Amino acid sequence: MHSTYNPFFVAMSLAVATFASYTALDLASRISLLKHSAGRHAWLAGGATAMGVGIWSMHFVAMLAFSLPIPLGYDPAITGYSLLIAIFVSWFALYVVTRSTLGLRDIAVGGVLMGLGIAGMHYTGMAALRMEPGIDYDPLLFAASIVVAIVASTAALWIARMLSDARLHNVIAKRVGAALVMGLAITGMHYTGMAAANFMPGSICGATHGVDAHWLATTISLFTFAILTVTLILSRFDVRTALLAGSVTQLNDQIVRMANHDALTDLPNRWALVERIDAAVRTAKRMQTAFAVLFMDLDGFKTINDSLGHSAGDEVLKAFARRLLQCVRDGDTVARLGGDEFVVLMENLESPDDAQDVAQDVIDRMERGHWHDGQSIQAVPSVGIALFPRDGETADTLLKNADAAMYEAKRAGRATWRFFEASMNAAAMRTLQIQNAMRAAFDEGYFSLRFQPKFRGTTNELVGAEALIRLHHPELGLLMPSEFIPTAERSGQIVQIGQWVVRETCRQIRHWQTMGLSSMKVAVNLSPRQIAQPDLVDTMIDIVRAEHVRCDQIIFEITEAVAMHDAQKTVEMIQAFQRAGFEIAIDDFGTGYSSLAYLERFRAKQLKIDRFFTSGLDAQGNESRAIVSAIIALAHSLNMEVVAEGVETQSQLTELQIMECDQMQGYLLGKPLTASAFGALLEEQLAS
Repeated sequence: MHSTYNPFFVAMSLAVATFASYTALDLASRISLLKHSAGRHAWLAGGATAMGVGIWSMHFVAMLAFSLPIPLGYDPAITGYSLLIAIFVSWFALYVVTRSTLGLRDIAVGGVLMGLGIAGMHYTGMAALRMEPGIDYDPLLFAASIVVAIVASTAALWIARMLSDARLHNVIAKRVGAALVMGLAITGMHYTGMAAANFMPGSICGATHGVDAHWLATTISLFTFAILTVTLILSRFDVRTALLAGSVTQLNDQIVRMANHDALTDLPNRWALVERIDAAVRTAKRMQTAFAVLFMDLDGFKTINDSLGHSAGDEVLKAFARRLLQCVRDGDTVARLGGDEFVVLMENLESPDDAQDVAQDVIDRMERGHWHDGQSIQAVPSVGIALFPRDGETADTLLKNADAAMYEAKRAGRATWRFFEASMNAAAMRTLQIQNAMRAAFDEGYFSLRFQPKFRGTTNELVGAEALIRLHHPELGLLMPSEFIPTAERSGQIVQIGQWVVRETCRQIRHWQTMGLSSMKVAVNLSPRQIAQPDLVDTMIDIVRAEHVRCDQIIFEITEAVAMHDAQKTVEMIQAFQRAGFEIAIDDFGTGYSSLAYLERFRAKQLKIDRFFTSGLDAQGNESRAIVSAIIALAHSLNMEVVAEGVETQSQLTELQIMECDQMQGYLLGKPLTASAFGALLEEQLAS
């Protein structure tokens, strides 16, 4: 029996197949994003229904394009079975392509089963015609239609898998192209199957009084387009909702992490550490166990930060954090409180020796510096240890006491550890009081200067002074430099204090000049922290010029030990000071580890003999005289002046005069004086 096809409906069947294929690709992407089983099952069911209706309706639109010279109809029950087959095949396809793992073997097996299912749907739909006699199928074309269905299904599964990631570049354009290819394959299978069907002459359709083909095809087409369109809209909306929800969840997780972790090192921060210590307290009380809190900071870190810059300091902190994590036990908490302060929480402590061993191991390994992170830094901490429950039962108390023990370790020489002891609280409180006093000193005027006169060795003529700082606090009383300078050095306040000393010294020099008094050179001490400042020379030049004082009226004193710490840098700094017009003195000579070669390169103006050697002139006689005499001879050979400090007896003065010491200072000659008292001394000299 001769058959014909309507080109319009052929094109319509291809459009339905392509639309259904695009919907399938979009649904595969949507379902792949779902993590919860309930949501996945719901979308699998709904997507399979929409996709199955699409494939099934393509079949009947294509059948609408098919014409025979007899009336056609479809058996409702058999038609319904073909729809169920289409929906099941669609569910199977979506299930396969949205699995978390999908290999080539899985795709091949799935393609065979899906192809057989589509072929079954097609031939079940053909059976709904209930032709009498039955349809005769060409075996070769029948087999070819099944092969086409299997190949098309396998290709469809592979394409759907490849395009399931919504983050792919130009993913929509790729899905449209893939859907067109899949639509051609599906319709190709249908028309191959139709070509295999032979309708015998005189055949009649047994379902003529069933469902009218034209009505069914038209209704199904419109219904299918509506279902697929709604499904796509819901999928797009749900994807965007899911992505938005995922972004909000991710952002919330990031906010929570930022609130609990240090941004630089990614270690737990103070807030998170306190929570963990509180939890450790509860666990330790319940289990009757102990734990330790190790508080540490890096010795000399502020010098690194100030001299090399904050970026270099940040790299040091990150490297130290990585190394510290390698030093502690598994399960220990490593946190950064801020700056260069780190804390290790050691739970399930069997003995205090365990905490001691970890502290010593951290120090030893940091000192050895055998690391593979490419950093050549030497960042060694001082460590304070507090034990629960002996040293406190709250996070704040344990941290405070571990901090106090850490400062005791610093006072003991740094790069060591100390357990907390009750007596440390008093020392820590005193240190805190001094720090607070220094912060208030600038605004409240608690700092003042004393000027210790310096006299010429041969004539006892006043030739200058050394500026000495004092801190007079209304509650703490008079604080000597030996008490607050080390604290200022550790905290970094010494830099601001040193600048204040130079500025105040210049003001006093200018004040004495306005009174018509003699122009005196005044010596000012430079601390190690100041010397580490890269802009030290420029800062001092700016201060002196701002106060309208000549640079040659200031002598900067650098201790021998500090000068030799980085001798080459010291040479460069001294030369920069000298080019600006300042003079340099090497203080405490003989107490450090001097190198005569560098001493010659320093070309300092003065050498200052430490008071230890001066006092030895009385106590040790000939030995001390030989040492002092050698120092004076050495200095004179290098065209340097010699200043002896700590002259307190007449015999010391006499010996120094005999050895031709250039200048002297000490309580025998003159105690440190206030600025007004030193001005009066200048007036006496001018009058005489």
